[in-house]
Amino acid sequence: MSVDNVKRPPSGPRAELKRRAIVRAARELFLREGFGVGMDTIAAEAGVSKVTVYNHFGSKEALFTAVITSALDEPLVGESAAALEGLAEAEDLRAALVEAARVWVHAVRTNDEVTALRNLVAAELHRFPELGEAWRHRGAESHHPAVAGALRALVDQGRLRVPDLQVAIIQFYGLLVFPHMVFGSYGTHIDEDLTDRLITGGVDMFLHHYGPRDT
Repeated sequence: MSVDNVKRPPSGPRAELKRRAIVRAARELFLREGFGVGMDTIAAEAGVSKVTVYNHFGSKEALFTAVITSALDEPLVGESAAALEGLAEAEDLRAALVEAARVWVHAVRTNDEVTALRNLVAAELHRFPELGEAWRHRGAESHHPAVAGALRALVDQGRLRVPDLQVAIIQFYGLLVFPHMVFGSYGTHIDEDLTDRLITGGVDMFLHHYGPRDT
């Protein structure tokens, strides 16, 4: 099939409003009823036709992926994004990075809907392995632009040495937020004291590895 024959999703302001309504309705229904909820039900909840849903997303798997992708970005908006963007202007990089990490980790720990959606992904992957395809072909930078932008700005300033940004982003997540995602998936809560020790220790490890070397 040629590129010209590939059906593109609707575009424009009205189409974007409908897309957001569909994603919002799908998120609520996936959380309430699981992946088995019907597209008819999603369309009715969004106030659109089922044809409109398929025109925008093509399949339930694509819609589910859109829901998850938008949800996973939530902890990195608002205060978290502002804290990350402010790193480049910070005089004390360690202190600023610790504070940004605290804001970010708090957002991850307290967003119960995002946690529930992550658990839903884990529960459905064995039946729908194609749900992971959208992430498999995208790099860490496109998933986490706020983190990528912050680290890149610090590299440009010479305050960090990062030879592989994709690896650094994943390591940053691994040190700061992955413990809460992993333990949370088992229903285990990491208390405040351990959370703070993980944050400060994680930041110190990251800066020790990626900080500029004295010559």
